Amino acid sequence: MPLIVVTTSPRVAPGLLSRRAWQVLEDGPVRTGSADHPHLPYLAEAGIAVEVVTPDPAALARQAREETVVWLEADEALMRSIGYAAVALEDPPVIEVVPGSYDLPGARLLDLVAVMDRLRTGCPWDAGQTHESLVPYLLEEAYEVLETIEEGDYAALREELGDLLLQVVFHARVAHDRADGFDIDDVAEGIVAKLVRRHPHVFADTRVEGAEEVSDNWETIKAAERAAKNGGDSGSVLDGVPMGQPALSLATQLLRRAERAGAPAVLPAEPAAGDLGARLFELVRQAHAAGLDPEAELRATARLYRDRVRAWETGGASDDA
Repeated sequence: MPLIVVTTSPRVAPGLLSRRAWQVLEDGPVRTGSADHPHLPYLAEAGIAVEVVTPDPAALARQAREETVVWLEADEALMRSIGYAAVALEDPPVIEVVPGSYDLPGARLLDLVAVMDRLRTGCPWDAGQTHESLVPYLLEEAYEVLETIEEGDYAALREELGDLLLQVVFHARVAHDRADGFDIDDVAEGIVAKLVRRHPHVFADTRVEGAEEVSDNWETIKAAERAAKNGGDSGSVLDGVPMGQPALSLATQLLRRAERAGAPAVLPAEPAAGDLGARLFELVRQAHAAGLDPEAELRATARLYRDRVRAWETGGASDDA
């Protein structure tokens, strides 16, 4: 006789179970160690009796040799204990695990949303944050992600992306508290709709020949979106460029957008050649023309300088010794 363990995911609505799980539970008898298991009301509604008992791995293993035993939910520690108890028997029972429900990709995001809700209502610091107060953390986490990518530290990238994701969820939770606010589902809905709309070659019947055509379609769709927002006026190709970003990346983005619109590389009435800002902008323009990212180039040089200073400090300390 087997011991059948039915597992469920807390990230799936209770009552939603696989057909095999329902069959096993209906055959019973069913036991569980959790009196507040979220599936109990739905099983009771279906006429399935569940006995709540204190988990006894050895007793379960022995009983399963004589009759079918169905256990609803077992954590890793209990499963390990049952396994040890079973193999200790001269005639161990068969142990079968039946997934009642399981996580789909992205299911763990529900855990993050739940934790953020708990923090927002239970932690004084989290409860006191605003969009404005969180800005430094958003920027800091974004730069930390950038640093791990530049260093090729992909083990650390996982953690840093989590920190950045927290900022997105945090801002959505703060917005939820406003009378005119939104929540994380609204955020996800918006970006999903945008991605579907801007990828008609994937989600519709538009045909493209390559990545360049995809990019052209993207810009055309963005222009149509701007026109829809502005009552038919497509506005400037520079609309939406965040002017608060670092100056090198700002200049690069302005040049890239202007180039797409067909603007000439050099415009009249620019600052005098001796102006430092104009000279820096010209360097950015040269980098853009060469297909280089001036922000990345300068950061690489800065990192090299940092390493050389550290090497100099180490050599200096040795000389002093």
